[in-house]
Amino acid sequence: MARLIDLRSDTTTRPTQGMRDAMARAEVGDDMMGDDPTTRALEEAAAARVGKEAGLFVPSGTMGNLVALLTHCVARGDEAIAGSESHICNHEGMGSSALGGIPVRVAQNDIRGYIQPADIKALARPWPRTVLACIENTHNRCAGAALTATEMREMTRAAHEAGLQVHVDGARIFNAAAALETTPEALVADADTVQFCFSKGLGAPVGSILTGPREFIDRARLVRRTLGGSMRQSGVIAAAALYALDHHVERLVEDHVNARRLASALVEMPHVRMDPAGTDTNIVYFDLEGVDGPLFRERLAAEGVLCSGVSPTRIRFVTHLDVSARDVEDAIPLIAGVLKGLPAA
Repeated sequence: MARLIDLRSDTTTRPTQGMRDAMARAEVGDDMMGDDPTTRALEEAAAARVGKEAGLFVPSGTMGNLVALLTHCVARGDEAIAGSESHICNHEGMGSSALGGIPVRVAQNDIRGYIQPADIKALARPWPRTVLACIENTHNRCAGAALTATEMREMTRAAHEAGLQVHVDGARIFNAAAALETTPEALVADADTVQFCFSKGLGAPVGSILTGPREFIDRARLVRRTLGGSMRQSGVIAAAALYALDHHVERLVEDHVNARRLASALVEMPHVRMDPAGTDTNIVYFDLEGVDGPLFRERLAAEGVLCSGVSPTRIRFVTHLDVSARDVEDAIPLIAGVLKGLPAA
């Protein structure tokens, strides 16, 4: 196969040469002992990007969210609220419940991932004690929707009025900011804690950051250790994340342009049901009608284009640092050809 176009996820990116060079030059120390200067620099820089006091470098977004929930919900039985389509409820193994005894009350998302403020207030209760509301932006399972600063403020205000803290799963918050032509800080200004990933749209090989008040992050550092997430010479990977913050943020708009181009082509293809106007960022979802989804993915892979499926009929494409405009143009006729050749299901 001459070339592979990998549209499964923006987690499949490879470090650029500049990023590899930064990793090779990284000054390191034992991070668990507080001795890694590159990791400390990353934590400070990342926290500043979202307007928070301090940051904690963690191996993954799932761990970042889990550390946040375990640090917010300090008493056994403390509850959190999360959206029905949230990553926390659908893709993290319900670690907060399994490992921390934290019940998660499910709020119904709309098609963009927005939770009605009234629903947040209705789910908050004094006993068992609800202490936290979790908000996701961009919203993965809702086609990468970018929730506006107004929408974020409405949900956060409702939670605070109900006496809750607010945690933002901002794995792709920089994508949201790029799509809305604003800053990540503006989107999460009222939130108490924020997690975002370096290993998705920003293109680093590994790592996420949990940010919030310094006292909170001090407690979260101990929780990270309990989970086995403390690291040693983590400056090597922190250097990649720092490079991503400095070099890969402004280019996110390219991924969004590529995703919209892909969506506009898909809507014209047979067996595809989707609304191209719903593609805010770099994630493209569509539903297949009358054909077999797993067979579609198998035949498309044989043509050199990889995608992911979240159900037998629902398909996801994700554009990213390693997918160029040319890749998208080359993928479009391959996708169309596979769809035309599929037998009726």
